[in-house]
Amino acid sequence: MILQAIGFLREYPEGVLATIADNRPQTRVFQVMKVEGTTLYFATAPQKAVWQQLQANPAVEFIVLHDRVSVRCSGTALFDVNDNIKRWIYEHNPVLPSLYSSYDTLVYFRLPIAHLEYFDLRPTPPVSLHIDLAAGTTTEGFRGERFSTR
Repeated sequence: MILQAIGFLREYPEGVLATIADNRPQTRVFQVMKVEGTTLYFATAPQKAVWQQLQANPAVEFIVLHDRVSVRCSGTALFDVNDNIKRWIYEHNPVLPSLYSSYDTLVYFRLPIAHLEYFDLRPTPPVSLHIDLAAGTTTEGFRGERFSTR
């Protein structure tokens, strides 16, 4: 099932990224630039508030919703993206070169997924799955059951 959830993120990379600023959640629309295993890669401009927020508190969540399926990922942003991946992201995203003169004018971060929730409300009964990659556990549930990623 995790492969299905990761495939969903590849197919629908636009979602909402949540950070923390002044002890309050801050959300914005964001795009996964690359998926490698269970790690999501992102790019942004260094002058944007999201970058400053990540530097101050790297705890993040990212959620994608499409056609009654949602995938929510959480973990800690890391800033050690290698140069080859940065170049790949810049070269494979048609929007970035139209906005930024070079790949190195951007900043990059990655999200190794620590917790993943997958909900598919299309079938009856609906499918819900919580995966704690850090602990190596998976919990499945249906109707009315709620999971926490904390």
